[in-house]
Amino acid sequence: MSLRVSFNRRGFLKSLAVTAGIAARGGPVASSPHEAERKYPTNFQIACMTLPYSQFPLQRALEGIGRSGFTYVALGTRHLEAPGRQVPVLELDAKPAEARRVGDRCRDLGLTPVLMFSTVYVEAPNGLDAHKKKIEQAAAAGIPQVLTFGHTEGGKRDVWVKNLKELGPFARSAGVTVVIKQHGGETGTGEACAKIVREVADPGVWMNYDAGNVMDYLDVDPIPDIRKCSAEIRSFCIKDHRNFPKDEDCGPGFGEIDHYRLLAPVAFTGLNMPLACENISAPVAPRPSKPEGVDALARRAREFLETVIQGVQTHIKKEE
Repeated sequence: MSLRVSFNRRGFLKSLAVTAGIAARGGPVASSPHEAERKYPTNFQIACMTLPYSQFPLQRALEGIGRSGFTYVALGTRHLEAPGRQVPVLELDAKPAEARRVGDRCRDLGLTPVLMFSTVYVEAPNGLDAHKKKIEQAAAAGIPQVLTFGHTEGGKRDVWVKNLKELGPFARSAGVTVVIKQHGGETGTGEACAKIVREVADPGVWMNYDAGNVMDYLDVDPIPDIRKCSAEIRSFCIKDHRNFPKDEDCGPGFGEIDHYRLLAPVAFTGLNMPLACENISAPVAPRPSKPEGVDALARRAREFLETVIQGVQTHIKKEE
């Protein structure tokens, strides 16, 4: 146990060092942790989102994620708390005290929450105020990252930059990081999102990488794409994708994305990096009707990612 604590502390201190360097240089353009911290392995925090359990109560989702062997969790958006009654995990106007209770519910089950959705687009008319509320909720719940994205049609890049430049300092003051991910349109690739992050140039705003969305929305191979933005990545939404026998997203290892090549560019950053399993489903097969079926898929996703991480970090270290 002491070894784990020491490793996490070292990763945390290295993260602070990288962030301090970024602030001193004025933005993420000069932030490549892969140059400064390469000899330290990334502390991949394998998490399951509650999203795959959306048809079941939040409490059952948290219990299932814990039983499936996870120690990290990412909060989804809504859960079926009673027949016909979908309830937000946190309402937009929920007070910080309520968010703190949600965080405590996770920790009471041995789960550390690492990421939550903003539930509003970056360019939305109420985007700034809504994101500030979500940042305050995340801070109260002890959740280090707020995940956001935009409309698939795009066309609001200037608004993205303007809003994120204001949100960056606000997030930093709360001890939270805003991460943007690919969602079609002009932010459909990692390369496009990285350009926005570099223009915003604030260490409170980074990138989340969603390889499934890159392949799904734009039919772009995420492997060459991630090499163009790896220095800006601070977390992942894990989902795979298949074009055959059906065009659909699926759980990691069930699709056509090579996760060894996907994680290799960020395998030695010295940072804590959540890998949040957003989609764990089996291709073509119907979704489980009972939560135990979701538990089995969650466990399989975790085991797959653990195997990939071990392989990637061991191989790269030997290569060096």
